[in-house]
Order: sequence, then C-alpha cells, then structure tokens
Amino acid sequence: MTVQRGQARTRLARAAVVAAAGRLFLERGYGATTIEAISELADVPPATVYRLFSSKHGILKALLDTSIVGDDTETPMAERPGVRSLLAEPDPRRQLAGFVAVTAGVNARVGPLYRILVSAAGTDPNAAELLDELTTQRQQGQRLIARTLARAGALRSELRERDAADIIHALLSPEMFRLLVIDREWKADRYQRWLSDALAHQLLPPD
Repeated sequence: MTVQRGQARTRLARAAVVAAAGRLFLERGYGATTIEAISELADVPPATVYRLFSSKHGILKALLDTSIVGDDTETPMAERPGVRSLLAEPDPRRQLAGFVAVTAGVNARVGPLYRILVSAAGTDPNAAELLDELTTQRQQGQRLIARTLARAGALRSELRERDAADIIHALLSPEMFRLLVIDREWKADRYQRWLSDALAHQLLPPD
C-alpha cells in the first residue's frame, strides 16, 4: 500500500509538472521558461522536478510524449489497440482514413508545442536533438503504414514502398496540418476528408 501511494504521488507530481510546463512554454516560449517557474506553478519542489525529469529538455520530451498519445501511460502509439486494429484493416481506403483520423488528433494536440520545438531547435542543441528524434519516430510509424499497404498488394503498381512512405510523411506532417487547419482555417472534418482522398489518390490504384 505504501508503494502504491508513493507511485500515485509520483504520477501526480509528473502530471502537475507537465501541465505547468505546457502552459509556460506556450505563454513564454521554451527558452524563457525556467525550471524554477515550472516548479512554482506546479507546486512541486525543484529537487523533485530534477529527480523526475533531469532537465528542462526532459520535461519538454515528456510533454510531447503525453501530447502525442493523449495520456500519460507508457504504451507507445504503435502498440495502442486502435493503431494495431488499423494495421490489420483489410480495406486500404478505410485503413488510410483511420490513420488520417489518428494523425489529425495527434497534430491538434501537438501543433502548438511542435512550433515551439521547431523554434527552439534553431538555438538549443537539446531541442534540435528532440526534434530529430520526434521526426524519426514519425517516419518509422509512417513507414509501417507504407509497408502494410505494400505487403497487402494495395499500392499502385508503379509505386515503391519507399516512395509511398515519403508521400505519407509529407501529407500527414504537422506542417500540412498547420497550413490547412491553422493558417487556412479548415474545419477538422474537411481536413480529414481531403487528406484521406489525397492519400488514396496518391497511393492506391484507381477504382
């Protein structure tokens, strides 16, 4: 019971720090936010913040990880039941539409933080490393989609798996989401319909 209470306190402290960091990063920017400010807003002692996250870079990574999957559990996105069921979906159009819906949710949650990370990466080596790591993770997931379509024989006959992965990477990118949903103010359902149709047109044989 004592161990469980300790784990619960640790989880609450982590959640408070992540939430405080998210608010301060958006209000002040990554560079101007200090661990002391995060500690004060979260009402978690600085020593505890360092013990849990090691650095501001560690806090940003935890914040991004939480935003990507939508909760604070440690199950990677690729191992989530919804994603696994999409990988097993036999209809390629339904499969692509499902991945578009998942990606739209991720981009909506991560979009503001992603812009902060890109900005910080220009001057902060740790932020640049985290941006590279995030991009690599995204590419790995998108290659998995392309591989699944290729193995099912669902890709256009002239399209290589690697080229399919490149197309998926470009169209599902946070940059495309920002251009259409944020800058051009598309509604979420319009964005998802367009993106599903664009992917199907680029990747799958014509009907």
